[in-house]
Amino acid sequence: MKTTPPKRKSNKHYRSREYLTPSEVRSLLNATLSRTSRYAERDFLLMLMMFRHGLRVGEAVGEKYGLRWDAVMWGEGQIFITREKGSDSGVHPLREDELVHLKKLREQFPESKYIFVSERGEVMKTDAVRKLIGRVAAEAGLDIKVHCHMMRHACGYFLVNRGYNTREIQDFLGHRDIKHTEKYTKLNAQRFMNFDWGDL
Repeated sequence: MKTTPPKRKSNKHYRSREYLTPSEVRSLLNATLSRTSRYAERDFLLMLMMFRHGLRVGEAVGEKYGLRWDAVMWGEGQIFITREKGSDSGVHPLREDELVHLKKLREQFPESKYIFVSERGEVMKTDAVRKLIGRVAAEAGLDIKVHCHMMRHACGYFLVNRGYNTREIQDFLGHRDIKHTEKYTKLNAQRFMNFDWGDL
């Protein structure tokens, strides 16, 4: 008799929120660098870029949309982000620390056309990144069950709390429908900082 696999419960069953705070992202990055893995620097840059550029896991790695070296414009300090799921692709600036790590990674895997590759020099699989982030989050002692897409949401959360407007964030994340961007404004607690509670 065939048994039906148990249906996965909704995200709300596993966690109260679907984004990471800046301090949690920092803990994740620090835990990545402190690992004894020979690929700690690659993994650090992977997570840093997923956060800073609001990347879905399939936009960071994978044969179809994964980041490639020909997308990096070294002279301009920029990278072309190819978005999936019907989102708009575009050019993002690269910060100096990203360029430093990218140059080191290029030296490590000079033959690969993809930025993030496995030990065998093949493009990393999305499932490998999912497992990696889960392990690192546990090592970082985070009190929330972390998955890859939380890095993209963490980017939106960070930008809205830094005061950037919805249209800028929409363009940065490649949202075609601004409704997808507007959900981040609800995560901006700074809006309520001027509430006066009197003596209470």
